[in-house]
Amino acid sequence: MSAPSAPKNTPRVTEREARQVAEAAREQDWHKPSFAKELFLGRFRLDLIHPHPLPAADDVRRGEAFLARLREFCETRIDGALIEREARIPDEVIRGLKELGALGMKIDPKYGGLGLTQVYYNKALALVGSVSPAIGALLSAHQSIGVPQPLKLFGSQEQRDAFLPRLARTDISAFLLTEPDVGSDPARLATSAVPDGPDYVLDGVKLWTTNGVVADLLVVMARVPKSEGHKGGITAFVVEADSPGITVEHRNAFMGLRGLENGVTRFHQVRVPAANRIGPEGAGLKIALTTLNTGRLSLPAMCVGAGKWCLKIAREWSAAREQWGRPVARHEAVGAKISFIAATTFALEAVVDLSSQMADENRNDIRIEAALAKLYGSEMGCLMADELVQIRGGRGFETAESLAARGERAVAAEQLLRDLRINRIFEGSTEIMHLMIAREAVDAHLKVAGDIIDPDKPLSAKAKAGANAAGFYARWLPRLVAGPGQLPRTYAEFNPPGHPDLSAHLRYVERSSRKLARSTFYAMSRWQGRMETKQGFLGRIVDIGAELFAMSAACVRAELLRSSDDHGREAYRLADVFCHQSRVRVEELFTRLWSNTDDLDRHLVDGILSGAYTWLEDGVVDPSGEGPWIADATPGPSARENVHRTIG
Repeated sequence: MSAPSAPKNTPRVTEREARQVAEAAREQDWHKPSFAKELFLGRFRLDLIHPHPLPAADDVRRGEAFLARLREFCETRIDGALIEREARIPDEVIRGLKELGALGMKIDPKYGGLGLTQVYYNKALALVGSVSPAIGALLSAHQSIGVPQPLKLFGSQEQRDAFLPRLARTDISAFLLTEPDVGSDPARLATSAVPDGPDYVLDGVKLWTTNGVVADLLVVMARVPKSEGHKGGITAFVVEADSPGITVEHRNAFMGLRGLENGVTRFHQVRVPAANRIGPEGAGLKIALTTLNTGRLSLPAMCVGAGKWCLKIAREWSAAREQWGRPVARHEAVGAKISFIAATTFALEAVVDLSSQMADENRNDIRIEAALAKLYGSEMGCLMADELVQIRGGRGFETAESLAARGERAVAAEQLLRDLRINRIFEGSTEIMHLMIAREAVDAHLKVAGDIIDPDKPLSAKAKAGANAAGFYARWLPRLVAGPGQLPRTYAEFNPPGHPDLSAHLRYVERSSRKLARSTFYAMSRWQGRMETKQGFLGRIVDIGAELFAMSAACVRAELLRSSDDHGREAYRLADVFCHQSRVRVEELFTRLWSNTDDLDRHLVDGILSGAYTWLEDGVVDPSGEGPWIADATPGPSARENVHRTIG
C-alpha cells in the first residue's frame, strides 16, 4: 500500500531534522525557579508556591470592576443560544465587546488597553466563555496567541506604538501557523516569505485560522529562504488582513464552537514591509512557543468556567430529579459523579489561579506549569462535561432548543461537551503536550547525559558526558531515597484543628515526586536513546506530574482560603476529596508505567497498517465523500470568493 503523497510544496524533512527544528525553538535555559520542573526531578519545593502568591490591591480593584461590567454585558447583551443556532457571533456583540475594552484586557493602558493581570484576564475568559465558548475563543485567540502578545514580548517599540492602540480597541487579530499538511511538525512549514527590496513577499496557505475570517491584523509564520544577507528560517510577521493577495477561501464549520470565525487563508504575492517582521529571521517558532507559555492558560481558564456551570446544573438537576423514592444525587452512582465534578473544579481553579499569579509576579519560570494546566484542564474539562451529560440522562443528549420546545429548561449539556472537545487539540494536542512536557521534565538529564545517548556524538564527547553525569547522579540519586514525606509531622500547618488533614496529601506528593524521578531515571537507563519513542511511558510520567501539581495547588489554595476566612472549611473538604481521588489515579498510572500493552499495541498497529486486518472492516458502508486526505496547498492565486468580513 502506498502512503498518500504530501502537497508538492511541503518541504521533505527527516524525523531527526524535525526534532532539531523543534529543539532549536524551545527555551534552552532556566533562569528562574520552576515548581513543576523541580517536582519532576524529585524535589518537592512547596516554598515556591506556599504561601499562595496574591495579586496587588490595585490589580484586584481594576479586575473586579471590569468583571462586574463584563458580567452585566454577558447577562444583557449576549444570547448564547442565538450564536449556537446561527453559527455566528452577531456583529453588534463584537462591537459591544470592543466598546467594553475586552479586546485590550491584557494590553498596557498606555496603548489604550485595560492592563489586566493574567489572573483577571483568565477570570474574564471563564465568565464570557460560560455564556458563549465561541466568544471566549475569539477573545483568547486575539490576545493569548494573536498579535498583542508577540508584540509585547518581542516587538519593537515602533511596532507596539503602531499596532497595540488598534488592537486594544478596534482591531481583531489572528495567529496563522498551521497549514493543510503541517500541524505539530513545523519543520515542514511551506508558506514562504521571500525578501524583495524593503519587503517580503508571502506565498502559501494557512489552515484553521481562528479569527481569520474577521481579523484585521494577522501574525503569520513563514519560511524565509537563506540567502546573502538573510539568515532565513521560520519567521513571524504582522500582516494587514486586507493586503492585496490575501483571500479567506473558506469558513470552517466544526462539531462545536459553532460561532468560531475560523477559516482557510491563502497568500499570493502578498507584500509585507520588513518593518513588520517580529524579531530576527529564524525566530518565529521561538516567538510562537514563548507566546504560548502563558497563552495556554486561557484554555484551562475556560474549562474552570465550564466546571462551575457543570456543578451548578448537576446540583440543581439531581436534587429535583427523583428515582426510586429519592433525589438521584442520593444514589451513590450519581453522587460520585457530582463529587468528581465539584472536587475537580476546585482543583482546576487552583491550578489556573496559582499558575496565573506566578505568571503575573514573573519570579518563576512557569512554562511547565502552564503546559500542565492546559493538558490537565482540557482533559478534565471534557470528563466533567461528559459526566454532566450522563447525570442528565436522555436530557443530556437532547439539545437545549429541543428541551425548550417541549416545555423544559433549556440546558445545553450536549453543546458544552461538543464545545470543550476541541480543547484537547487546540494549542497543542494532548499527545503533543505529553511529549513537550516530558522533554522539559528530562531536560536536566539530557544536559548532563544527552551526549552519551546521542549516536552522532564522538567518543570524546561521550566520555566527557559520562564524567559529568557521574558527578550529577552521585549528588542527585541519594536524595531520592528519603525525604520530608516520610516524616509524620511534616507540613503540619495544613492540618489545622477541625479540618481534614491535607498535610498527609502533601507528604504523599513529596514521596511520589521522588518515586516519579526514580522511575524516569530507571527508564532513561533502560531505554537510553530509544526513550523518545516510548510515548506511552512518557505520557504517564507527565500525567502523574499533572496530578501531583494539581494536588499541591488544591492544598495551597485551601489553606489560603482558610487563612483568609473565605469558605475555608469547605475548601479543605474539597481539597481533601480531590486529593483522595487524585491519589487513586496516580497509583494506577504508576502501575501502568511498567504493566501496560504498549508493545502489543505497537505490533498490532504494524499489522493494521500493512493491511493484514482489512477483513475486519468488512460489513459496513463508508459514507465518506470523495477527495484527497489533505487538500492541495500549492501556492498561487486564489480561485475562490473571499469570505473575509470586517466588523466595524
